[in-house]
Amino acid sequence: MGSSSMPTSASSMAMDHGDGGPVPAGMKPASDPKYPVGSKVILTADHMEGMDGARATVVGAYSTFTYAVNYTPTTGGSMVKDHEWVVQQELQDAGSKRLANGTKVVLTTDHMSGMKGAHGTVASSTDQTVYVVDYTARGMTMKNHKWVVEDEMKPAK
Repeated sequence: MGSSSMPTSASSMAMDHGDGGPVPAGMKPASDPKYPVGSKVILTADHMEGMDGARATVVGAYSTFTYAVNYTPTTGGSMVKDHEWVVQQELQDAGSKRLANGTKVVLTTDHMSGMKGAHGTVASSTDQTVYVVDYTARGMTMKNHKWVVEDEMKPAK
């Protein structure tokens, strides 16, 4: 394939999510989450192929600001548009106040290859409770998947 100047969606890039590992330092557990740890839910997000409709178990619920970001990977390639999600604690020197759309940021996380140290901008943000979940999609189990916001889940029946 030739090179393309089209933006890359986060869902089309390779993610290493076999085990998402621990949450960043400074994360505060949510005091009264809609989905407490241990809740069984159905995911309605499509961050990764096969995620939408997958059954999941909540393993963490946190209170912080959560961002969709546009960034250029440190490994080269096209800009990634609207990567969902990065939390306040995964942005270099972000402080404690919500960042405005368009704010320039440096990513300190490695959800995907080329993220750590990448420069980008805030595309949007939310103050919804943000969750870490375990789920299975297409025969692969994902442990400690970060992040899913509250409106990207519904109760499992």
